[in-house]
Amino acid sequence: MELAIFAIFAALALVSALVVVLHRDPVKSTLSLVVTLFATGVLFILLGAPFIGVLQVLVYTGAIVVLFLFVVMLLNLQREARRSEPGGRGQKVFAGLGAAAFLAFTAIALWRATGGAQTGPLAPDLVDLQSFAIELFGGYLLTFEVVGVLLLVAVIAAYIVAKRPEPASGSGGDSNPEGSR
Repeated sequence: MELAIFAIFAALALVSALVVVLHRDPVKSTLSLVVTLFATGVLFILLGAPFIGVLQVLVYTGAIVVLFLFVVMLLNLQREARRSEPGGRGQKVFAGLGAAAFLAFTAIALWRATGGAQTGPLAPDLVDLQSFAIELFGGYLLTFEVVGVLLLVAVIAAYIVAKRPEPASGSGGDSNPEGSR
């Protein structure tokens, strides 16, 4: 039963991750990212790390991706998609080569890190919640708060950029509907 649940959520994570990368609509990509992160959270739970799985769902799916979705909808990226033409064949080939190189480097790094041997589950003392909390809110508290402020500044900047009037394109006609001041 556990193997079947793992297979279903692993396939769901892979398919939705591909939709994130390949879909042109930013809203649908962001919603697919929600599915990907939820499926990853279920996989963490199956691996015996329920705290990390719940954090995955609450923090990433519940907060970060909702923030992404808010910014994407605020910026109205459909307007930008109509203006820009997709990249040419050379750009696609270059992107494919870059992805293949990244995959190869990741596989080599993983092989060297594990020495080719299969690793078992982590020891209980390595996934202890109390030591994790002490480390996070002790030595990394300032970093944790700076990331929160950075996200707030990013949302405010996105709001300001979204509210700017579009530059007038072409000649003729007044770009200011209220008239010149």
